Order: sequence, then C-alpha cells, then structure tokens
Amino acid sequence: MATNLVNLEAVGKVYGTRALLDGVSLGVNEGDRIGVVGRNGDGKTTLVRILAKLETPDDGRVTHGGGLRLGVLTQHDSLDPAATVRQEVIGDLADHEWAGNARIRDIITGLFGGLDMPGFPQGPDTVIGPLSGGERRRIALAKLLIAEQDLIVLDEPTNHLDVEGISWLAGHLRARRSALVVVTHDRWFLDQVATRMWDVQRGAVHEYEGGYSDYVFARAERERIAATEETKRQNLMRKELAWLRRGAPARTSKPRFRIEAANELIADVPPPRDTAELMKFANSRLGKTVFELEDVTVRAGEKELLKHLTWQLGPGDRVGLVGVNGAGKTSLLRALAEAAYSGGERQPAAGKIKVGRTVKLAHLSQEVAELDRGWRVLEAVERIRQRVDLGKGREMTASQLCEKFGFTKEKQWTPVADLSGGERRRLQILRLLMDEPNVLFLDEPTNDLDIETLTQLEDLLDGWPGSLVVISHDRYFLERTTDRVMALLGDATLRMLPRGIDEYLERRQRVLAQDKASAPAAAAPSAARQKTPGGAGAKDARAAKKDLQRIERRLDRIGEQESGLHAQIAENATDFEKVAKLDAELRELVAEREELETRWLELADGV
Repeated sequence: MATNLVNLEAVGKVYGTRALLDGVSLGVNEGDRIGVVGRNGDGKTTLVRILAKLETPDDGRVTHGGGLRLGVLTQHDSLDPAATVRQEVIGDLADHEWAGNARIRDIITGLFGGLDMPGFPQGPDTVIGPLSGGERRRIALAKLLIAEQDLIVLDEPTNHLDVEGISWLAGHLRARRSALVVVTHDRWFLDQVATRMWDVQRGAVHEYEGGYSDYVFARAERERIAATEETKRQNLMRKELAWLRRGAPARTSKPRFRIEAANELIADVPPPRDTAELMKFANSRLGKTVFELEDVTVRAGEKELLKHLTWQLGPGDRVGLVGVNGAGKTSLLRALAEAAYSGGERQPAAGKIKVGRTVKLAHLSQEVAELDRGWRVLEAVERIRQRVDLGKGREMTASQLCEKFGFTKEKQWTPVADLSGGERRRLQILRLLMDEPNVLFLDEPTNDLDIETLTQLEDLLDGWPGSLVVISHDRYFLERTTDRVMALLGDATLRMLPRGIDEYLERRQRVLAQDKASAPAAAAPSAARQKTPGGAGAKDARAAKKDLQRIERRLDRIGEQESGLHAQIAENATDFEKVAKLDAELRELVAEREELETRWLELADGV
C-alpha cells in the first residue's frame, strides 16, 4: 500500500469575503502525479501553498509524513542576488562530483542548453542579481530538481521555458520516483506528467483519474448527464473533447480515456473548424495576397536573424511559429507588422515585403499594452466597438464577449488598475478581436491565461475567418488553433514541418548532437559551403526555396481537397458507387501528398 505523504483535512481559507477553499479534504500518496487546474483566482496557488505549509489555513489541518523531503517551486524565487549560478544550483559540490553525476548533467543540459550554461554572460559564474525573471526561474527549478525529494510541488513550472525545455521537463518528471503536485495551464504538459487531476472550483476541489484528456472526458460526461441535449451540444468541453479524440495532425498518440464512451459523447459534434468554409470566407475578406516575402533579411542590431527568406502567408492560413529563443520569431512578426502598419513603406534590412491592400492586422505582442487605469473593463472594450462580427452570421456585443472571456457582469465595472496581469492580458486580446481584424499575429497569447479562458479563445478562433500566425511555447494551443507549423532552427532559415512539434524536437536533437560531435575538432567548412552569396550555391538555394514554397501551397490545397472529399463521403454514405469513386480520388490525393512531403523534406535538408 502506498505511503501517505501529505493529508489535508477539512481545510478552509478565506480572503476578504471570498472563500477560496471550503472544507477541502485531500491526500497525496507516494507515487502520485497530480495536476491542478482551475480559473485564475479560484485558489490553485493557495491550495498548493497550504499543502506545502507555506501558508496557514483558517480552518482544518495539514499533516506531513515523518521526515518528508519536500521541494517547492513557487512563483517568486528566494535566490540570493549576490550569489552566482554555480553557487545556487550546484552548491558546494566539486566539479568532478557534479560533472560525474549523470542526473545533474542531464538537468543542467536540459534547462540551460549545456554544462557551460551558454545562455549566461559568464556561464556558471554569472551573478544572479542582474538576471531576468525567466532566467532566475530556470535557476530555481534546476536547484530544486538536483536535490532528492519525496514530493515535488511546482507552481507554473513551464513559464519561461521554450518547447524543448517543456518537453525535457516532462520526460524528466516522468522518470523521477518523487510524487508530484503541479499547477500549470499547459495542457500538453499535464497529459504527459499527470495521472490524477484536481479541479479547483468555487471553494471545492473535484478529483479525476488520469491526465488532462481524461479529465476533459470525465467532466464533459458529468455535465452531459446533468444537461439537456441542446446545452451539451453547445458545451465547450465537448468541443475540445472532439478535437482530442480525433487528434490534431501533429499529435502522435491518442488520449487514454475510453474510446467507445468518447465516440458516443461526440457523435454529433462537428470538427472544430470548417476549413473549406473559412478559407472561402477569408478569400472574400482578404483577396489573393496577404503577405509575400521575397529574399528578405531580418536583423536585430548587427545580428542577421533571417537571410534570403522567400515565403507567402495566404488568405486563411493558420501558422504556428516555433524556434529556439533568439532565432527571430518575434522579430519576423514585428517586420511584417511594420510593413503592414506603414502601408508597405517600412521594409526590412534587405528584400521586400508585399502587403495585401485589404489587410487589417491586429498584433498581440508579449508586452501588455498600458491602458488608462481609470477605465472600466467594459468601457475599455466599447471604446473599440460596441458589437463584433465573428463570421458565419455570429455577432456579439462587447458585454457578451467580455462574459465569454470570464468578465462577469459585475467584473465588467472593475477599473483596469484593479485587474491582475492575467486579466489585463485577457482584456488586451478582447480589444484586438473587437476591432474585427482579418489578420492576427499572436505572440505568446497564452501567457497568464487559465485553461478555461484558453478554451474560450480557441473556440472564438475556430470560427474566425482570416490569416493567423501564432508564436507560443504552449504546444497544445498551437496544435489546437493552427493547421501547420513552421520553425526557426537558429540557422537564419524558416522551414515548414509537416509533422509539427514532434519533427521540430527531432530536428533540434539532431542539431545538438551534431554540435556536440563537431565541438572537439572544429573542422574547416567544406568548399561547397564557402561559395559566395552571388554564386551558384546561392542561386540553387533560392531556387530550392521557391520549390519549397510551391510545394507548401500545393500541400495546403490538397488539405482543403481532402477535407472536401471526406465531407462528400459522409454525405453520400449510402451511395456505394459514389463513395467508391470519391475514395479513389482521396487515395490519389493522399499518394500525391506523401510524394510531395518526401520531396519537401529532401529540399528542406539541403536549404
């Protein structure tokens, strides 16, 4: 029988007049891996702080097992600003001791990119004081993971980690023997590490078996039993469940919940997006041209982030953009935005960006725009527009959209000055959508948003007819809202990844392995790579890039045709002759797609 590590008995906690926790009784046993979800402000952080005895409950009792070794990552670190990274992470261990420990080497490499900690100015001897919040958070996480614990409590551990870092952390936590309690809004991460879920709602904590996908199913099933048929059809949980069950193109594994029950539950739920319909609507709003880049170079200071980039963002394209930190994702969006806002007058360092005449861009940057602190929430939204057209005959008032994003009638009269960081982020997104753009750039839109708000945003984007580019470290959000993934791998090029995030991680592993292998003997570059920019090598590279663009456009069209054929097969299910004909067409398209994807990979490896 598993040993009990922590026990909460009838715990209550009140702030002001609001009960965050009311008579909560829970336990954490040896080997448990628990994910904690809930709306911002509902008490997730309070719950784990009480569990870790960092905060005292108003009522009830918290008991820790004798000799419990507990490691806690809070949202605010307690690092010594005068200490170096080495002193905080490795402590008094001699170099030969920690360097000879495979687990410590793995943690330092996974979180900092190498044993020499290349992201810091002086490597391990960098003083902590001047570092950013994200860098300090990685240091605090590394310090915690290097120690041995019976129970690890993590509050938003994926904040400030990139896609690679999150993937590494999930694998590391799965391999550890320690019990785990983690608060996070990263749903992919929850599915990877959690075997139980705690859902914090209105003072109570509901327990579910399994990871996030299982939780979505169990909660949707519970609501289905309690709701009418029409209500359940409109339920966002069921829509997300349908997406989970069908699987996004980049997902390689199916959720673990019962397949038969899930199929029954989503039998009448359409796919999240009608791609063909949205593409037709987007064409009518945008025309043929959105953004066309020809031989573009993007610089940040003296550093060239992208060179000789030829790329096209078409009407209705939904692109996820991933890459190593500093590779130029934000700079690329900024260059496109500057060209759009200036009517094409502001151009990059080299090359040309052509902007469609009908483009109306909304750009959500990582910085939360400052608003008049005296404005009320509803006033801030209505200053943009009173009503918004969401496409396909859907229209909402400013107040209705506020409610959809978690601002209740009462909350809509809250001054901006009294909003939390997450609430201001929500308000920023609301104001962008109210302006009815036809092109959206979202740079880390999931920062500070809880899972329910993310689900609402995904639902709005499902029916939004326009072109979309998303930069995010939230793998689940990327796969949920975009149709294809492109990557900046740090080599000044932009590549399409037919297999999405999985392919990105594989490519990064190959690059890191090659760098490691070539580091000891820095071989001179081959003659083939020393060709001048104006030589045959550069011309071949540009020709290859154009071929890549042509293949990508054809792959997009094939995707639309496949969706249309699937719809026709469903409509004519009883006409076996027609179904056979449609199926033959579908097989031809699939064969062509596979051939193009193979050709694309060959070209991409050579560019």
